[in-house]
Amino acid sequence: MSEIEYDDFSDDEQQEPRKDPVRARLKQVEKELREKDTLLAKYADTERKMAFMEAGINASDPKFKYFVKGYDGELSPEAIQQAALEAQLITPQGQVSQEDRNAWQQTNKVAAGAETASEGPSWVKRIRDASSQEEIVSIYAEAQAQGIDLSEL
Repeated sequence: MSEIEYDDFSDDEQQEPRKDPVRARLKQVEKELREKDTLLAKYADTERKMAFMEAGINASDPKFKYFVKGYDGELSPEAIQQAALEAQLITPQGQVSQEDRNAWQQTNKVAAGAETASEGPSWVKRIRDASSQEEIVSIYAEAQAQGIDLSEL
């Protein structure tokens, strides 16, 4: 019989198993897909927070926390504001009650009184003594800032 050399076969057994290039590419694509899904989720979260900010709702405010988390409507500022109004979390813009208006005027009068040591000249006298239309407009603006309605004088 012939002698078989076993040394030739030993080299084949120690060789690394061949990698499947298709499987390697598939793993790479799966990894890229997971990364893109993560970025997409971050983008969606950021877009949602921006929509609430545009609607005038602070998503980090504890008062709005559950509203923001549970809101599943349209992400337009108008729709978010409408839902917040329905949940009575915010008051309608531009709709200030007469009581609130009166309270603000009283507060402004008190603050104006605390800032000045003396009452100063009357509003009517200041308007009569004004030398230009710009000065009169300035006097009216000052009175409005202090919560005083000069149309009643």
